[in-house]
Amino acid sequence: MTDKKTGANPLFLREEELRQAIELLFFAYRDFTSEADAMLAHQGFGRAHHRVIYFVGRHPMISVSDLLLILKITKQSLSRVLSQLVRDGYIVQQQGTEDRRQRLLRLTDKGVAIERDLTEAQRQRIARAYREAGADAVAGFRAVLLGIMEPPDRSRFDRGRET
Repeated sequence: MTDKKTGANPLFLREEELRQAIELLFFAYRDFTSEADAMLAHQGFGRAHHRVIYFVGRHPMISVSDLLLILKITKQSLSRVLSQLVRDGYIVQQQGTEDRRQRLLRLTDKGVAIERDLTEAQRQRIARAYREAGADAVAGFRAVLLGIMEPPDRSRFDRGRET
């Protein structure tokens, strides 16, 4: 029986169910990224490039420091990827208007096009899964994903402020 207070069913906390959840996440992520990985490979890019393109597209004029906070990678790792994306014409860097040391990033038209193509396959996959699962399952899935995240990042997804 489900504990009404916490909403948790102790059957879902057994070792086998927890391990199955880990495997489900692995296989879902593998399939979620497969189409994008194939598109990226044609450009000589990898998942790090995809993440940068995606988040710069979602947050035009994002600062390099804010992007580092989202991606949780080293400056050196970002620099390597970002340099290639700038050199190949997918991203433009601009100086901050208030702080000239700040580097702000935005996608070029070429960057917008690749971001749209990469995201569309993933958007369709998620839309199909959402339709098949139904609204209650989508709400539960969202709650589980938020629970997996570190607390500081959860506020990014407060209702009405989803970015």
